[in-house]
Amino acid sequence: MVEVTTRQTITIAQAAKALGIGRNAGYEAARRGEIPVIKIGKRLLVPVAQLDRLLSGRAA
Repeated sequence: MVEVTTRQTITIAQAAKALGIGRNAGYEAARRGEIPVIKIGKRLLVPVAQLDRLLSGRAA
């Protein structure tokens, strides 16, 4: 069994806060494909590794 010590995904609200934008702007950016998301059931989650690459200028 794999033990996860650091979360691999965050919510759009958490990503928006990290980006310094509002929650609604975060969801809109995700809808436009500007924030990478994966859908699990009804939840939209942001992969931390992809967000880090995006912010560092290295395309995902």
